[in-house]
Amino acid sequence: MNPDILNIIYAILVLGVLGAVFGGLLAFAAKIFYVEQDERIGQVRDCLAGANCGGCGFAGCDAYAAAVVAGEAPPNKCGPGGKKTAEAVAAIMGLDAVEEVKYVAYVPCSGSCDTAKLFFEYEGPKDCVAAMRFGNKGPKACQFSCIGFGNCVRACQFDAMHIVNGVAVVDREKCTSCMACASACPKEIIQKVPYEQRVLVGCRSNDKGAQTRKLCDAGCIGCMKCQRECPHEAIKVVNNVATIDYAKCTGCGHCAEVCPRHIIHPQKIYVQDN
Repeated sequence: MNPDILNIIYAILVLGVLGAVFGGLLAFAAKIFYVEQDERIGQVRDCLAGANCGGCGFAGCDAYAAAVVAGEAPPNKCGPGGKKTAEAVAAIMGLDAVEEVKYVAYVPCSGSCDTAKLFFEYEGPKDCVAAMRFGNKGPKACQFSCIGFGNCVRACQFDAMHIVNGVAVVDREKCTSCMACASACPKEIIQKVPYEQRVLVGCRSNDKGAQTRKLCDAGCIGCMKCQRECPHEAIKVVNNVATIDYAKCTGCGHCAEVCPRHIIHPQKIYVQDN
C-alpha cells in the first residue's frame, strides 16, 4: 500500500483514539464535578419577560433568576414582566409578592428645535456620542440639553423612546424602566421617576438664569416662583434648577401653572393592571 495513504490512516486512527480518550475524560469530569441546579431557577426564568434588559440590576434574566432562588433578590424586580410576573415568581418561591413602585424613564429637557439655541451647525452622523466630540456638549448651546440624535431610541428594546422635535421623549405606557436608554445617553441626563408622579420639571440646567435665557427659550431660570407658590413645600430651586420632592408632591400642578417658562409639565397617569 502507498506509504502516504498509510500515514493518513494512522493519523486518522490516532486522532480517533485521542478523541475517544479525551471525550471519556471530559464525561468523567462532568459527572464528578456536576453541581445539581435548583429546579426553581428554571421555573423562575420561564416566568420572566426574557428581555435581558438588565433593569433588575443583574446581567440578564438567568442571573436574576439565580439571585431570586439564592435569596439575593426580591421577586418583583422584572420591570417588563410587571405585577403578574412578580406574583408568579413569588408563588414559586413561597413568598408574598411585595408590590413595588412603578418607575419610568424621563428626559428632563425642553430644548427642542424651536427653543434651543445652537452652538454650531452639525453635519456629521446622527449619533450623540459622535456629536459630543465637538465642544464636548453637542450642537446645542446648553451643555445640559438632550442632543436629540437618538442613541437612547436605538438602545430601547420596547419602542418606548422617540425623538420629537429634537428631544428624546418617553412613551410612559411602553417604558419598563430598564434604563437602557440612560446607559446609552452620553450626557447622562435621563432620569428614573415614579410613574404616578403627576408633574415633572423639563429642565436640568445648572446655569444661572441669565445664561439659561441666552441659550434656550425653555430652560429653568431659577426664579423660585414655583418654590414660593407650592402649598406643600414640595419644589425647591437647587443648583439653579427647580427640583421636586416626590415624597411631598401631591400633583396639584400649581407649580406648572405659575412657571413663567412653562417647563414644569403635567403627566398623564393611567390605571394599569400589570
